[in-house]
Amino acid sequence: MTRVKGGTVSKNRRRKVLKQAKGYFGSKHRLYKTAQEQLFHSGAYAYRDRKANKRNFRKLWITRINAACRENDISYSKFINGLNIAGVTVNRKMLAEIAIDSPESFKNLVEISKDALKSGKKAVKEEPKATVSEKKATPKKEEAKDYSTMTLAELKKEAKEQGVKGYSTMKKDELLKNLK
Repeated sequence: MTRVKGGTVSKNRRRKVLKQAKGYFGSKHRLYKTAQEQLFHSGAYAYRDRKANKRNFRKLWITRINAACRENDISYSKFINGLNIAGVTVNRKMLAEIAIDSPESFKNLVEISKDALKSGKKAVKEEPKATVSEKKATPKKEEAKDYSTMTLAELKKEAKEQGVKGYSTMKKDELLKNLK
């Protein structure tokens, strides 16, 4: 039987790896085996550093906000706590941009934070009022339900809501007795 070397498939695979390894030092861009090994490592480093990059940027933003806070006679932690109490939701990236680009606006945020810390009351989030259709959907009082027309699944759901014990193993006629 003749030997099968893979031909164009193997050649194309190797060519693809060497193309990705272009620019690597020494044999890592010339030899298939070392190039492939380096690509595995490069992929792992890239994955790791994409995660680390997020941490590094957050650290940078916090450092910039802290520096701007210190100029306005407040610590970073008190500033953030004051903003939370005041109900102001701005992420750290935007706070850092504001601190750099417009110090006057940042000073206003610092004042808001200081005022909230002085009052010490949390901003109460207003819940949206129920719409007309929601008001109609909620029944005023419990109306007598016709359990005999309900399916077994509906009966079990109703039994669960009413707190009937052992409803999951009951048969339909037992559920009907317990619900009435």
